[in-house]
Amino acid sequence: MRPKLLAAATLTAVLALAGCGSTSLDGGTKKGDGAGKVTVDEAAAALVPQAIKDKGKLTVGTDASYAPSEFLDTDGKTAIGFDIDLFNAVAAKLGLKVDWQPASFDSIIGGVTSGKYDVGVSSFTVNTDREKQVDMIGYFNAGTQWATAAGNPKGVDPSNACGFNVAVQTATVQDTDDLPAKLKACGDNPFKVVRYEKQDEATAAVAAGKADAMLADSPVVAYAVQQSGGKLESLGDIYDAAPYGYTISKDNADLSAAIVKALESLKADGGYDKALEAWGVAQGGISEFAINPVK
Repeated sequence: MRPKLLAAATLTAVLALAGCGSTSLDGGTKKGDGAGKVTVDEAAAALVPQAIKDKGKLTVGTDASYAPSEFLDTDGKTAIGFDIDLFNAVAAKLGLKVDWQPASFDSIIGGVTSGKYDVGVSSFTVNTDREKQVDMIGYFNAGTQWATAAGNPKGVDPSNACGFNVAVQTATVQDTDDLPAKLKACGDNPFKVVRYEKQDEATAAVAAGKADAMLADSPVVAYAVQQSGGKLESLGDIYDAAPYGYTISKDNADLSAAIVKALESLKADGGYDKALEAWGVAQGGISEFAINPVK
C-alpha cells in the first residue's frame, strides 16, 4: 500500500503515517473514478444471501498497509488502492456498499471463518493451506520481488541473502514459504529475518538502512521503488507468480458465486481493467475468475 500523493522525499514519514492504524476505514478512491460508473448486474445480485441483502453491505477486513493494493490515504483513515477500487466495484455490481474494517493481516482469515467479516480483501496469495480454511476467489496475479537501497551497496543477492538483514511482513507467503527455504540453504551463515506487522514498516526499514533488503509482492515493490525518490531499487527477477484471492467462508458459497459473477461482469464492461490501469498494475490482470484456483 503506497501513498500516491506524497512527495518521495518524505517516504519514511509517509509510511509511518500509513502504519499508524485507525479505528475505522472509509473506502476511498485516490484517482476519483476507480472502475468508473458501475451498474448493478441483476444476475449476480440475485445470488447474494438474503442476510447480506438485508443489511445492504459487505463487511470486509483489510490490512491497509500494502500499497498499491490497500493503504491509508493522507487522512490516516481512508482506505485507497487498486484492491479498494476493484472490490468497491464488485460490491456495486451486487447492489451493495462496503464497510471496510481495519485488521492485522494475520487475523483476517480467522475473522472470515468466525463470521466477523463477510470477505477478506488484503492481497492474499492463494495457496492450498489457505484454501483449506476459506474459499478463495482469484482476481489478480502477482509474484515475489526483492528490493534494496539504491545501488545495492551491500551486494545482496536474492538467491543468496546469507549474512544480511532481510525485512518482510509477518505471515505473508514470503515470510512463511519463501524465506524459510532460503534460510535453510544458508547453513552456518544465515540471514536475519526482520519481521514487521505491516509492509510499510518493512519498506521504511530498508529506506532508513535498518535492513539490507526486503521482499514482497511484485506490485508492492514496484510501487515502493517508484515512490522512494531514488532511495530504493528492485532487485532480481519476479518469481513464483500466483493469484491473489478474496477470502470467503466455506459456509457462504452463494456469496462466492455472486462475487465471481460480479468480477466477470466488471471484466466484460471494462471496469475491471480500468481499476487496475488507474494504479499502474494492469500487467497483473486476469480474464478468468475461479474459486480455489490453486489445486
